[in-house]
Amino acid sequence: MHWSLSLLVIFGALLGLMAIGVPIAFSFTTVNIIAVYYLWNGTAGLNQLMLSVYESVTSFALLPVPLFVLMGEVMFRSGIAGKLMDVLDSWIGRVPGRLSLMAVAGGTVFATLTGSAMAGAAMLSSLLVPEMQKRGYSREMSLGPILGAGGLAIMIPPSALAVLLAAIANFSVGDFLLAIIVPGLMMAVSFALYIIVRCWLNPSLAPSYDREPVPTGLRLKNTLLYGFPLFLIIFLVVGLMFLGIATATESAAAGALGCFVLAWAYGGLSWSMVKESFHATLKVSVMMLMIITGSTAFSQVLAFSGASTGLVEMASQLPWSPLMVVVAMMGVLLVMGCFMEPLSIMMLTIPIFFPIIQTLGFSPIWFGAIMLLNMEMATISPPFGLVLFVVKGMAPPGTTLTHVYKAAIPFFLCDLVVMGILIFYPGFITWLPSLMGR
Repeated sequence: MHWSLSLLVIFGALLGLMAIGVPIAFSFTTVNIIAVYYLWNGTAGLNQLMLSVYESVTSFALLPVPLFVLMGEVMFRSGIAGKLMDVLDSWIGRVPGRLSLMAVAGGTVFATLTGSAMAGAAMLSSLLVPEMQKRGYSREMSLGPILGAGGLAIMIPPSALAVLLAAIANFSVGDFLLAIIVPGLMMAVSFALYIIVRCWLNPSLAPSYDREPVPTGLRLKNTLLYGFPLFLIIFLVVGLMFLGIATATESAAAGALGCFVLAWAYGGLSWSMVKESFHATLKVSVMMLMIITGSTAFSQVLAFSGASTGLVEMASQLPWSPLMVVVAMMGVLLVMGCFMEPLSIMMLTIPIFFPIIQTLGFSPIWFGAIMLLNMEMATISPPFGLVLFVVKGMAPPGTTLTHVYKAAIPFFLCDLVVMGILIFYPGFITWLPSLMGR
């Protein structure tokens, strides 16, 4: 069978199972079992599949995933987020779109603590949307910043999705977690600039209001009590890796322990909270590991069928520059992001795209960072972005999905601008990993 026909049959079966509602992990498993049985000589192929499954989930590089998920669950359930927002509120002055800027600042800090776009968006919505509604903010300036800032959790460590991408694509997890920091901050800056300019041009979108001044002494005291300890957690996760003191797994363990200590210090640690956090972490981690087993075997099936080699040869023979091939890949990912969730897209495309990228001579970390940004955009891409539905569920009465879509578009475009910069100026991605441990 020609490789193109094999690819069509395998992808068609996989997408067909997903379309009828079969969970992602089981869709991969079903296709893999049937494919290896026919391609790898029956029972012998099934034995090889079992070995592949075992090797894919016993990788040391995957250990940060449950630890990062646990960090987010503890921070989300211990009530620390509200205290942090009060600190940020005391330092932001009378600028256009003040509460919208708080959403961006809060989303950036929460991203270093939760690692989940949906959890970040849910926290920001519950903390800020009622106040925005009370102050007369438009839907564009109340929902939009939360949609954009919530997704920063994918692009700023600790990001479980980043660990999965690096582990599956087989490059350094620690280097990759450092590489996505600057792109994540660039996204936050682009959101803030858009909000300030937009509200300056049209103040009715975010009416200004008088607020009771907070004495400088009290602000400093609250910052030391509630802000500084959180930055210690950030240092445990990112700083230890940057200094070369700890691996990504060791940093994740230190960060998780720090979150429990912080929850205890603020009075948010209880047996019920611990139980709920571990239970949620177990559910998410098992789901991710099941998907990884399916994706790893899927990439081997593609390689054995000749589809991977055929695609690499075809891409290398295209009459395009290598950079245009990358742009075309990003276009494919953007279209997929409108209809699929990020994890599914990654599992489908990593086995195909990364061999092509290596053949073209590009850095896998550079391409991985751009791909991860694309996955962040998928969470707010109409019509099926997951964060869109989270924000819709917590929006004021009368808010429709159309309102949420319109609010997301400007921040989607900000992400697109940042993506263009990263594609043509790779140094923004590779600079920080190059400094690690010096």
